[in-house]
Amino acid sequence: MGIEIRPATEFEDLKAVVGPKRPDANVCWCLSYRIPSKQNLELQGPARGDLVKELVAQDPPPGVLAYDGDDVVGWAAVHPRADTSFARNRKIPHVDELDVWSVWCIRVRPGHRGKGISHHLLEGAVAMARAYGAPAIEGYPVDNNGKKVDLTMAYVGTRQLFERAGFVKAADTESVLNGFPRVLMRLDLH
Repeated sequence: MGIEIRPATEFEDLKAVVGPKRPDANVCWCLSYRIPSKQNLELQGPARGDLVKELVAQDPPPGVLAYDGDDVVGWAAVHPRADTSFARNRKIPHVDELDVWSVWCIRVRPGHRGKGISHHLLEGAVAMARAYGAPAIEGYPVDNNGKKVDLTMAYVGTRQLFERAGFVKAADTESVLNGFPRVLMRLDLH
């Protein structure tokens, strides 16, 4: 059975990939780019999961999940840029005024890495943006020139991952992650 990508509409499945081991922990829940910085800092413990539970019930959902059979094995956050902190981010430029979508987090669960699941997740994020009528989709990966990226920082993806999915470099950014510059990669969906 191959990897299947589905919209992230099941809270428990999303929780399995990005949620904490303890409900009171202040883990990211993939909210740091999705909501305003002030709100992100104010949300503590279980309130973070409560917000994610609301987000998975919305249309569009907050991203896509990868499944290997019945096992959820990965996540990609994708949403209209206007609804994310990238709409106001001073280090990541706007190429134009199109209502583009952003994909900013690609996470594969331990034990499932190295199997190409991130490629499936990025393809699924593109398909979701296209299905919702996005004119283009952007990502902000590191330009690591093949060097190893620390796993805790690899969630943004690499330039090579995005290039393999058909994205092209549209701009440099002023953002740096794990010592690597981030680039704005873009795919026209028309």
